[in-house]
Amino acid sequence: MNASRQRTLGGGGHHVLDYLKRMQAENPAFFYAVQNDNDHSGGNIFWADATCRTNYSYFGDTVTFDTRYRTNQYRVPFASFTGLNHHGQPVLFGCALILNEPETSFIWLFQTWLHAMSGCQPVSITTDPDRLIQIAVAQVLPETRHRFCKWGIFRETQEKLAQIYQSHPTFETEFQKCINEPETIDEFESSWQSLLERYYVMDNEWLQSMYNARQQWVPVYMRDTFFGEFSITDRSGGHSFFDGYVNASTTIQMLIKQYEKALASWHEKEFKADYDTTNCTPFLKTPSPMEKQAANLYTRRVFMKFQEELVETLANSATKIDDAGAVTTYHVAKFGEDHKARTVSFNSIEMKASCSCQMFEYSGIICRHILAVFRAKNVLTLPSQYILKRWTRNAKTGPAADELASDMPNSDRESLTVRYNNLRQEAIKYVEEGAKSIHVYNVAMDALREAAKKVTAAKNQGSGGTDSSTFINGGSQDSRAAEGPQTPIHQSVDEKEKKIHEMTAELENINQRCEVYRANLLAVLRDMEEQKLKLSVKVQNARLSLKE
Repeated sequence: MNASRQRTLGGGGHHVLDYLKRMQAENPAFFYAVQNDNDHSGGNIFWADATCRTNYSYFGDTVTFDTRYRTNQYRVPFASFTGLNHHGQPVLFGCALILNEPETSFIWLFQTWLHAMSGCQPVSITTDPDRLIQIAVAQVLPETRHRFCKWGIFRETQEKLAQIYQSHPTFETEFQKCINEPETIDEFESSWQSLLERYYVMDNEWLQSMYNARQQWVPVYMRDTFFGEFSITDRSGGHSFFDGYVNASTTIQMLIKQYEKALASWHEKEFKADYDTTNCTPFLKTPSPMEKQAANLYTRRVFMKFQEELVETLANSATKIDDAGAVTTYHVAKFGEDHKARTVSFNSIEMKASCSCQMFEYSGIICRHILAVFRAKNVLTLPSQYILKRWTRNAKTGPAADELASDMPNSDRESLTVRYNNLRQEAIKYVEEGAKSIHVYNVAMDALREAAKKVTAAKNQGSGGTDSSTFINGGSQDSRAAEGPQTPIHQSVDEKEKKIHEMTAELENINQRCEVYRANLLAVLRDMEEQKLKLSVKVQNARLSLKE
């Protein structure tokens, strides 16, 4: 396999390395490494840009190591480390080309990745059920909960039990129900035994081996650990950052282009989700102060999940079954479904609750059962310990990035990507405030014009070499000009520089106006939708009155 991989890559490996070297030269926070390879043509490669490293500081609690190139027979052995951002979207933590797969390769890869992420181990990691990967995770990430990708096991089970799948068309559905639907360990054990007996596979070696490993992949055993998934049947390990960009037909020559396309696409999707969260006020379904609080705290998608749980409390009653001082125990069940009751313990002094469903531990979203107890105890707002910052609008603020930056050289902290991200976040806030009224809009535009002038002036003053990685050419020109009278050639260069600065400032100004126009347009569209809804209600009322 190793030889075929290297033949497939051919000279493309140098193409990738040239790209990585260029990116690191442009931005010192860009990290890459090559394993034990003198000529840098056939060793395993890992890389992570500054955005990967910054995002990990915010969302590095749960990680997926995607090696589908092995099962899907990709031409390029491309693997990735990914997670979930505050909108539940895939976010990248690093990439690798795994040209050789001895036992030490995955150990090296995980060690290198962890080093790039400042040594912070995640709470959980999801991988394919592979022996070499399992060894590497156990050695490099001993404090991390290791989960096997459930869908990878489903796929492999279909291959191992092909005859059973063909002779018993219902087996696949029954098998997946056995894994996904049990809400307790006892339910799973009973369902598993029933499945084996029904299809006469009690002695099947593959199913026995999967049962022996059940605590590493069956969802009901994983509920006590954070994986960032909103339900027990979510596609574990299925959050692929590169779906639609890298596949079995992708060549090494195409890889970097597709990699950059995926980065740009997810960057745009996150930007849109940020914008929608800030500018689209969610519809509240209850008069609860807690719902209003959550709407202001959570991102749009996470709030919708919380709202779903909150609304379900209307159909779930909390019945007190034990009262031991500060701790009260409740059974919470939907009307008519007492057999599915959950047990909730509530400490009224510490304002802490725990539920047997363990949804909060698994997803970071508080469950309907605890919310039902809160309603019964007249707890009107969410206690702070049940608000995970990683799911809030402000997930990407605070000390996390500063801690990561303190581990990097000074030049890394000043990197282009980090500066860009910081400015982008501030710009979004500025546009939101500036578009709220005509008066504020005019003030904001005046301030932007003044800021554009100051930025241009600072760029001209700073071209003497304050940032050698960005302005090295401009700095050398300025130093020559200071030595004596300018020649006509130098004048021509200066004129070009001036023209470039003017055009850049004009472009920035146009971009800023476009963002404001876009915000205004969306506001108009929202108003139109509201008017349409109101008019529809009036028409409906008029029709009803005519019928009467």
